[in-house]
Order: sequence, then C-alpha cells, then structure tokens
Amino acid sequence: MLRILTLETTCDETAAAVVTGELEVLGAVVASQVELHQRFGGVVPEIASRAHVERILPVIHQTLEQAGITLQELDAVAVANRPGLSGSLLVGLLAAKTLAMVCDLPLIAVDHLQAHIYACRIASGKNIFPCVGLIVSGGHSNLYRCQSPLDFTPLGGTIDDAAGEAFDKVASMLGLPYPGGPAIERVAKQGDPRRFKLPRPLVSDSSRLEFSFSGLKTAVRYELFGPGRVPMGVAAKLEPKLVADMAASFQEAVVECLVAKSVLALQQEKADRLCVGGGVAANGRFREAMENASQEHGFELFIPPLNLCTDNAVMGAIAVERYRAGLFESLGLDITAGLVR
Repeated sequence: MLRILTLETTCDETAAAVVTGELEVLGAVVASQVELHQRFGGVVPEIASRAHVERILPVIHQTLEQAGITLQELDAVAVANRPGLSGSLLVGLLAAKTLAMVCDLPLIAVDHLQAHIYACRIASGKNIFPCVGLIVSGGHSNLYRCQSPLDFTPLGGTIDDAAGEAFDKVASMLGLPYPGGPAIERVAKQGDPRRFKLPRPLVSDSSRLEFSFSGLKTAVRYELFGPGRVPMGVAAKLEPKLVADMAASFQEAVVECLVAKSVLALQQEKADRLCVGGGVAANGRFREAMENASQEHGFELFIPPLNLCTDNAVMGAIAVERYRAGLFESLGLDITAGLVR
C-alpha cells in the first residue's frame, strides 16, 4: 500500500499528514499559529518561520504516531514548495529533503494552490476533473481551468488584494479580532447587509475574470471614518449595530463578487463543475450563496468541509497523482515564494 508523508508550511500553519494511494488519511496534524499573530492583526513572516522550526518535528512525530507507522514504512515524502512565505516554505522543504535523504525516499513537490482544489477530490471521494477551480484565501483569489489534477491554467485573479486579506483589514477597521474572516462572519449574523451600498468591483465587466477588493476596503473606510487615516481608538467607539451592519454589508459585497466571477468563468469555459478551495471557502454566507448559484445556473459544486478549506497537509495528497506520474524531485528542489498564480 502506497503511503506518503505530506508537509505543509506555506504560511502560518505547521501541518503534516500520512495519506495512502487510495486517498485514505491515516494521520493528520495541524499546529495553528493564530495566537502568535493576533496582537499584530496579521501574519508576521519572521514569527511564522521561527514557529515552524519549533513545531515541524513534533508535528511529524505526532502524525506518524497517529498513523501507526514509522519512517521506514513510508514510500515517499511530499512538501508544498510554492507559493507562500519564503521563510515558512524553507522550513518545510528542509525537513522534507532531510527525510528524503536519510530515509532514501522519493521527494515530491506540491503546489499549494493546486492542492487546495484537490481537497475537493479528497472530500468528494470521486473524480472532479475537468473543472473550473476557485481558490479564495488570505493570499489568493484566483480562477483556473483545471483539466486534470496536474494541469491548471490561470483564468484570472485579483489585481490587488485577496478576499481574505480584505476581510482581515476591514475587521481591523471595525475593531474586530484577527483572523478577520471568522470575526466578520460571526458579527454579520446580527447585521443588515443592505444598510451600506458598497461597490461590487468588476462585477459588471463580463470581459474580465478578475477580482479587486482594494477599492471595496477603501469604501468601507470612507463610510466609517471619511477620507484619511483612522485615528487610534476610533474603531473601539463604533456602535455595535453599525459594526454588525457594516460587517454584513461588506461580507455580502465580497461574496457577490466571488460568485459572479465564478459563474462567468463557468459560462466562458462552457464548464458545468466548480471546485472551491481556500480559507474563505469556510465562510457560511459564501457557501450558502454558492449553493444557491449552483442551483440557479445548473452547475455541480464541490466545496470541502471546513477543516480542508484552511491550510492543512491532507490536501497534499495531490502528491499521489505526482507519484503515479513519476514526477519526483532532486535534492536541489527550491521554493517559489510570493503570490504566484
């Protein structure tokens, strides 16, 4: 039985999993860093990489214990080497290279973005390709033509901020804690999404499969405080009703943009299957709106369960596809950092 150890350290989650050739998960562990970055309102790369150094070996050890196997029983080791924060990526890559060399295991490179879409394959238990893929997270808001698990063609992406980043920044304006996505979703349940008439950037442009959330963030700032910088402590003085209404209005605007462009991509590609991945896909209002759109427009929708939306190593099971295709890497494998499409 094929057994692969997969490692994920692209941003601020230290994760490992052992998966089989039949995509059975034998063990999976995620060590979150949320508490380390909360005081800063976002991920601090240096803190993230240092935390990975401290956690990677205990996480691997715990994963193997959970799977009930030893290093000697593995058939390969896989690691997400692109895209992400350079310091974070290097920790996972060094760990994977060391295991590959010491245990004489094949080394497999995983594209973090392709893995997010592959999470739909794991969750559904059936083939999802070909499809249109939407990745929506803190660093990415991208659409792809996915012919196969290893054949992705970019269709469009954000021209400025990603949706998840916009959630974090707007949450900060509203005096809500990091991470902003869950905080805004929680508060928005008590708010009126129609109170503030916020823009839906690029939604009316049917010629472009791109997103833009920077102007939406600015519109929120102007509604709350007017032009200019937000004085220290102002957010703390906002009335709870205003915060809830703005959270709901902002969330609705983002969701409408994501849904509209996804539907447009399906129409342009003449596709009938949409697969969604990334942390923002855990948002309840987004999932509801996508489900409604799938019924209205007649396409098949795949969104993984919440634990497979946020960063994890289980989605690294895409390495099974690379293993079977004989796509192995040398110990000279390097990272590709940044927000690569």
